[in-house]
Amino acid sequence: MVKRVLVIGGYGNFGSYLAQSLAGEANIQLIIGGRSREKARKFATQLSATNTPGAVALDISGNMPQYLSEMKPDIVVHTTGPYQHQSYSVAEACIGQGCHYIDLADARRFVVGISNYDRVAREKNILVVSGASSVPCLSAAVIDHYRKYFRSIEKAEYGISAAQQTNRGLATTTAILGYVGKPFMSLIDGCRRTIYGWQDLHTVEYPELGWRLFGNCDIPDLELFPERYTSLKTVRFSAGTEISVLHLGLWLLSWLVRMQLVPSLEKLAPYLLKTANLFDALGTSRSGFHMFLFGIGTDGLPRSEKFYIIAKSGHGPFIPCMPAILLAKGLANGTILEVGARPCLDLIDLDTYRSALNGLDISIVTSAQCD
Repeated sequence: MVKRVLVIGGYGNFGSYLAQSLAGEANIQLIIGGRSREKARKFATQLSATNTPGAVALDISGNMPQYLSEMKPDIVVHTTGPYQHQSYSVAEACIGQGCHYIDLADARRFVVGISNYDRVAREKNILVVSGASSVPCLSAAVIDHYRKYFRSIEKAEYGISAAQQTNRGLATTTAILGYVGKPFMSLIDGCRRTIYGWQDLHTVEYPELGWRLFGNCDIPDLELFPERYTSLKTVRFSAGTEISVLHLGLWLLSWLVRMQLVPSLEKLAPYLLKTANLFDALGTSRSGFHMFLFGIGTDGLPRSEKFYIIAKSGHGPFIPCMPAILLAKGLANGTILEVGARPCLDLIDLDTYRSALNGLDISIVTSAQCD
């Protein structure tokens, strides 16, 4: 049976990768949704789709129940950020319509709060998932994979380094700038401590990519993981740009926010995005994800593990999109039967994630390969 999958923001940054990956599925008919019907229609005609895709104009701030009532999708994938200031209107409309809901949110409050809809989602017999992206889906999958090698995992330090030559969306830029210089809580050395966005400047050396700069980022994991992995004493996530001068420039701006000289950098997003684009010729299309785990091994001795994902040829965006792709496919073909509302945890394991990356210019490097 063919399932109708509405991709909100379907011709946008992440939505386009997701739509391209789902278009060839025999049991999926895509509906490309966005503010411009013309852009949606043009993008839909470019897809190599097994089933002819539809195209609709919609605005998430509009009457979502009416949109869904007219389109009658079986699955909705919401890719239109930033999620930091959004309500749950799209998820609520999906629950009302009785269709599955998936989003790619990385906003801490938004992802954690989706669990409040668990009871009503179960009553509707649908799955409502937030954070179907690198965090918390991939990050939790990596920790879960390595737990068997540890008696206790005490520290998880990880991050994402973006390629300069990539599709940088305004929504993603705005989301990052929303917490640059702002305080938030993270578990550090066994205590909840205040840290600041894009600060605690440090470097990480990647296989193939070399040294890259990183700074603090606020993500759902900082709230979810201390409860999920009770042995953890430190959880720290960071992100960075490939071009050092851009990273350092944003780090300097973060101090203006921290010292309350400016309230936020969000309004500067269009200008800073244009500035970043000027440096494309100096960068590459290579991005990376890393996770370093530290603790006590099953033999009672200190143990550490390193895990890297190296993406080349501009394939980096498939990494955050992959959980939503896998969930949409699984719901469409009936291999995913879970219901309820939750952050994207315990739905995709690392082996499944890795298999889905086959065929892309993406490689995985582990501790054993680094030694």
